[in-house]
Amino acid sequence: MKFRSPLKNARGLGSANEGLSHWWLQRISAVALIPLCLWFVYSLLAIFAAPYGAVISWFGSPLNSSLMLLFVLVSLYHGQTGIQVVIEDYIHTKSVSMTLLLLVKGGSLLLAVVSVVSILKVAIGG
Repeated sequence: MKFRSPLKNARGLGSANEGLSHWWLQRISAVALIPLCLWFVYSLLAIFAAPYGAVISWFGSPLNSSLMLLFVLVSLYHGQTGIQVVIEDYIHTKSVSMTLLLLVKGGSLLLAVVSVVSILKVAIGG
């Protein structure tokens, strides 16, 4: 039999203040994606029927390649943080949660590296 009050049991179990920065970064990436998505859709419509050479020269522009890099990287970060929140909230088995988090973070990192190399290769003309 325990003679501890509910307050005594709950003391020290409050917020670790880890979630606030994560929450803010996810909101900032969401706001950054608004103009980047609009630019991306506009760009797709502009080069949709263009020949291969025109698309390559379009990617050769520093502005377009930089915005494409930003779009891809911010999208990957935003998606990774969103999936991380879902895993942390709904997967209660610690080993499964850690495995999924490592897979999501590793997959995002792999996609980011491949995307950066691909965009730069096309933009530089290698």
